[in-house]
Amino acid sequence: MNRRKFLAGTAATVVIAGTSVYLLSDKHNFERSDSALEQNKKTGLKADEIKILSLASLAPSGHNTQPWFIKCVAPYQWIICNDKRRWLPAVDPTQRETILSIGTFLQNLEYAADSLGYRTHFKLMASTNQQEEVMEVKLFESDNRFSFDVECIKQRRTVRSNLLSDPLKIEDLRYLISEDKDLIHFIPGLSRQYEYINEQTIEANKIQSYRNTAQRELANWIRFSSAEAKKKLDGLTTGSMEIEGVPGWVVRNFYDQKNVMSKSFRDKGIAQVEKQVASSAGWFLITSKVDSVGALIETGKMMQRLFLKVRDKNIGIHPMTQILEEPSIKQSLNTSVGIKDQIQFILRTGYVKNYPDPVSLRRPLDMFVRS
Repeated sequence: MNRRKFLAGTAATVVIAGTSVYLLSDKHNFERSDSALEQNKKTGLKADEIKILSLASLAPSGHNTQPWFIKCVAPYQWIICNDKRRWLPAVDPTQRETILSIGTFLQNLEYAADSLGYRTHFKLMASTNQQEEVMEVKLFESDNRFSFDVECIKQRRTVRSNLLSDPLKIEDLRYLISEDKDLIHFIPGLSRQYEYINEQTIEANKIQSYRNTAQRELANWIRFSSAEAKKKLDGLTTGSMEIEGVPGWVVRNFYDQKNVMSKSFRDKGIAQVEKQVASSAGWFLITSKVDSVGALIETGKMMQRLFLKVRDKNIGIHPMTQILEEPSIKQSLNTSVGIKDQIQFILRTGYVKNYPDPVSLRRPLDMFVRS
């Protein structure tokens, strides 16, 4: 949820008691570029392993929970695991989104390994979304190096604000979905289905914002101060939520979890969603045939392939999954948009004039790699 401007009114009411208060306050939003990742060398991993797993960890996840950890079996042999401490039971009670996120991690891993000259062998281990050990990965040296530009992984980011309503060009759509055209559906702006998704996204956000378990879960993953962000290196910061300038300063210095539970915070968040859905070129819906662990992983990989293409075309993507998280809204989705397969991702999209740099935090390897 984007709250870039929703605190502006609150910020105007804050009185700073003297210059010294400001000088001693948290003025800078802690961002990914501020992270010191030298500690990755402490893991004992080989240099290429560090590069590959670091790139894999740049995958997206709900509330930036980063719901994975790695068991090292041997050099270039790992088990990718599901970290139940990072689940979101209020909005993802079946861990469907968790497995999708692990799929995005695995796509990054595969691309990163290929770029360094390794062939990747995957062996699915989990049969349910709740099992800890999800996928065994083995890397083998290969003469066929895939020339994937890993800068795409480093520069990927969610864009919540300033998506344009200009229609996407046909050639850009072909470029984005040609690999997976049977499972990626584009809903263009001004269509009946587009209006339906807009309306239901707002309605689902209203329900979720006033569902206390979901709102409390959101509050638990917001890193209000830069000190907290630096310590945990996960979750949502003012930067990743695109709360900038004075409003961002107010959040970092005066807000805590209690504020997130207030009626004002909830209502302003809903108002911001209404503003967001009013401006876009359309929606990408990504589907799967079934809901098995393997299918969800492949769908997560598919979404990440799309996500890694859009910046090249100056197109932003903003996942807005609340429809899928609220059963009363989800039940009529397929019929209303005319899609038979199971919808796993709902992504708002549009061109952007100026592509922002990535800011969401990532944990260093020693926080999620286990020997």
